[in-house]
Amino acid sequence: MPNNLAAFAIHVEDVQRARRFYEAVFGWKFEPWGPPDFYLIHTGDETHPGVQGLMHKRQQPRGQGGPNCFECTIGVDDVDAIATAVKKHGGKITMEKSKIPTVGEVIYLEDPEGNRVGAMKYDMPVHT
Repeated sequence: MPNNLAAFAIHVEDVQRARRFYEAVFGWKFEPWGPPDFYLIHTGDETHPGVQGLMHKRQQPRGQGGPNCFECTIGVDDVDAIATAVKKHGGKITMEKSKIPTVGEVIYLEDPEGNRVGAMKYDMPVHT
């Protein structure tokens, strides 16, 4: 059985700001679930559902024990368009576009909450 990424969680200070960022940059849909400021993240559609995501408020502030989570890489169709959207919506590019031979083009970004995320246009289709 492959060890595919099955879920991810994004811990944030400002849930609504982070939600707006991910909706605008990646087109993700957020579904309220459970306690206030807790969301399921739908990264795909019915045909290509993607990976199950969660977003919620950090229990402790970043830098004071609150996690920034682990680094995820998101498959995208156009790295340049994503970089433009990141800057437009309050994020910043932490590593400009780079080509990884036989893998694809990648950028690394920081969302408005300080979480590091990769965005990669894969050379070969990624199956989710």
